[in-house]
Amino acid sequence: MAELGGKEAGVKRPRVVIVGSGFAGLTAQHRLAKSGMAVTLVDRNVYGTFQPLLYQVATAGLASSDVAYPAWTAAHKTRTEFRRGEVVGIDTGTREVQLADGGVLGYEYLVLATGVSAAFFGITGAAEHTFSLYTRADSIILRNRLMAELEKRSAGDDSDLGITIVGGGATGVELAGTLAELRNIALPASFPDIDPKRICVTLIEAGPALLAPFNSKLRDYAKRELVERGVDVRLDTKIERVERDRVFISGGTELTSDLTVWAAGISGPEWTGKLGLPTGKGRRLLTGPDLRVADQDRIFAAGDIGVIDGYPLPQLSAPAIQQGRHVADQIKLIEAGRPTKPFHYRDKGIAATIGHRSAVVELSGGIKLRGTLAWLGWLGLHLFYLLGNRNRISALVNLSWRYLTWSRGGGVIIGDDETEPPARS
Repeated sequence: MAELGGKEAGVKRPRVVIVGSGFAGLTAQHRLAKSGMAVTLVDRNVYGTFQPLLYQVATAGLASSDVAYPAWTAAHKTRTEFRRGEVVGIDTGTREVQLADGGVLGYEYLVLATGVSAAFFGITGAAEHTFSLYTRADSIILRNRLMAELEKRSAGDDSDLGITIVGGGATGVELAGTLAELRNIALPASFPDIDPKRICVTLIEAGPALLAPFNSKLRDYAKRELVERGVDVRLDTKIERVERDRVFISGGTELTSDLTVWAAGISGPEWTGKLGLPTGKGRRLLTGPDLRVADQDRIFAAGDIGVIDGYPLPQLSAPAIQQGRHVADQIKLIEAGRPTKPFHYRDKGIAATIGHRSAVVELSGGIKLRGTLAWLGWLGLHLFYLLGNRNRISALVNLSWRYLTWSRGGGVIIGDDETEPPARS
């Protein structure tokens, strides 16, 4: 597709390669669709993932397909192209992207929007013995391991089950709250042979409060709600090392932990350090104010993989979406021979859920909500941002069924794929 349909034959279209089908990548693709450029979306998976609901997949509340949107569908709807592949190199001189399968994609503009992975801060054993929650595969692996541990105890294993979540941000709080509800409400019906008191859910945060970006009253509310659900919340607590079945924390204390989930900090994927592009803390790509990678005039970074020097942004969907739009607009400006503009994040608010009918919402106008109203707002917002009507309907049905039938053994979805847990040494 080297020519512009509907225009004079022989007119070459500028080639834009977008790597990553997350919020930023799909938004940039959609924004550039009517620009007359030849846009190719590249991802190692054939789907984009709605990360904010991965914890629901991990706790068997949603099917993994509920949070996955086919990348080729997005390409078809926007009349662009999709190429499955994993980037292994970039030649900035010839403007070519090299893929793991040997393929090469030329570009006039390159948008890197691959997202991030967990940052373990050099803590011994953290990478080897913990579960992350950044990809669809991560959520499936965690769910399968959780179900396996419950089934083992239901079959006669009388040992306690320790679950530790490291990190008191939105992911850690949402996962801890849902696991506690799974234990308190669903367990007696789904696994009646397991005493709920034998399952301990611990949330560890290195800082002095949960949900640091929120107002102090909302942070305190979130902690109270978790404690009331039976979560052992430990603030100002640092992890010293992690082993297969235990976590060692500051002060010489150790916790038995059959499942340790790492939700503290982010890092760019390993390949970012091999591209020859400038990176900052955690291998994230350094960009200028207009989101062009430092020292590059045709390469942009959007979403969590990029970091603007001196302008930190929250790791949320809203900044990624806005950056995707901004990158597309800057490419159009460059093509028109006009100067680029700096990116400014329009903060509309933040939200996090603690569990059924419990959430916190803080809007940019100063409005603060908590409880049922905040939870309904959180739910509506997430369903709105889900891509695809099928996904929205399926997620709504599955979440409604979960909350309506937990006490009767419903709302537990398993076995929608065959991804296996990694071997534990």
